[in-house]
Amino acid sequence: MSASAVFVLDLKGKVLICRNYKGDVNMAEIDHFMPLLMQQEEEGQLCPLISHGNVHFLWIKHSNLYLVATTNKNCNASLVYTFLYKLVEVFTEYFKELEEESIQDNFVVVYELLDELMDFGFPQTTDSKILQEYITQEGNKLEVAKSRVPTTVTNAVSWRSEGIKYKKNEVFIDVIESVNVLVNANGNVMSSDIVGSIKLKTMLSGMPELRLGLNDRVLFSLTGRDKGKSVVMEDVKFHQCVRLSRFESDRTISFIPPDGESELMSYRINTHVKPLIWIESVIEKFSHSRVEIMVKAKGQFKRQSVANNVEIKVPVPSDADSPKFKTSTGHAKYVPEQNQVVWTIKSFPGGKEFLMRAHFGLPSVENDEAEGKPPITVNFEIPYFTVSGIQVRYMKIIEKSGYQALPWVRYITQSGDYQLRTNS
Repeated sequence: MSASAVFVLDLKGKVLICRNYKGDVNMAEIDHFMPLLMQQEEEGQLCPLISHGNVHFLWIKHSNLYLVATTNKNCNASLVYTFLYKLVEVFTEYFKELEEESIQDNFVVVYELLDELMDFGFPQTTDSKILQEYITQEGNKLEVAKSRVPTTVTNAVSWRSEGIKYKKNEVFIDVIESVNVLVNANGNVMSSDIVGSIKLKTMLSGMPELRLGLNDRVLFSLTGRDKGKSVVMEDVKFHQCVRLSRFESDRTISFIPPDGESELMSYRINTHVKPLIWIESVIEKFSHSRVEIMVKAKGQFKRQSVANNVEIKVPVPSDADSPKFKTSTGHAKYVPEQNQVVWTIKSFPGGKEFLMRAHFGLPSVENDEAEGKPPITVNFEIPYFTVSGIQVRYMKIIEKSGYQALPWVRYITQSGDYQLRTNS
């Protein structure tokens, strides 16, 4: 990707810290960045890449900071942005909150990290767990740790240290699916998909080999199994620990896991999804008097499952007042700063229906400004359930010492971008 330099600026464009990697771009060029950025903002044409002569500024904003990479080459911009976001991730791992104060309080550590993260404009070690082996926030530890090369740097398995030991060997697998649904005012599903993630919490000694089996339709086709209970995964992305060649040949997910928490893989399932919580609403406005809202919610998932912490957010006119509510379960409250009623149901069993009625007063003088029609949005979480039907068929744990380990699997379905449009 070849970045010439990396800068961290405050909101006024003052350089807090920088690192010149190649010396082929004048460091004073950064003085042009903020005026050009402000000019684009005023013109309403803000762009993530700003050029000044033959120098290009690729930037992102995080909290009260700008992270800027400069280059005079026709580089791969997507890789530069990936590196900048990785920089944010690493700094956040170290300082918990990445903001101006944390940069100023940790200059030495930030410089050390910038030196290790990139060499001559090319990314090197960007795994925070590896970096934390030899770059610490305590200066005295820093000198001691630098005297040795961490084993992970020279290992074939750079994401895992040797010599890890646990009294009890366990691995926890979370299969988390987010449901995105858009329903139009006529009750038709306009778009839907499922975004999934498999996360691990690994507490295993030594250097174990793990093999994970899913009800993947391609695998079922290869082995001649019934495809009825299989799923088709798209846009699959793996952690670097997964042996891609093995997956391509026989669809086995084989890997030596990182220690602790990690995301093993993510995927998308492009399929028609029946809304898990169906909403019907009737909103009646009585001119210069009041507005009455009736909302019916129905759980369209298995009866043995329960949705937790359900929030149904219903838009109301901005000039509404004097709210009154009646619910068959849960409780409703008016949130005037967001112009909506939030109906909260702590426990929503599948197959059940609940009702909420709301009554608002309206001012005698009607607001002349035309208001939009924001959709009803729903938040929820259903444990022990996946809407796609994906299943962990097996998890094999192999380690040369031959210890027994326990794999635990948990399934969670949650709302993603879940919207239902209204007529009123």
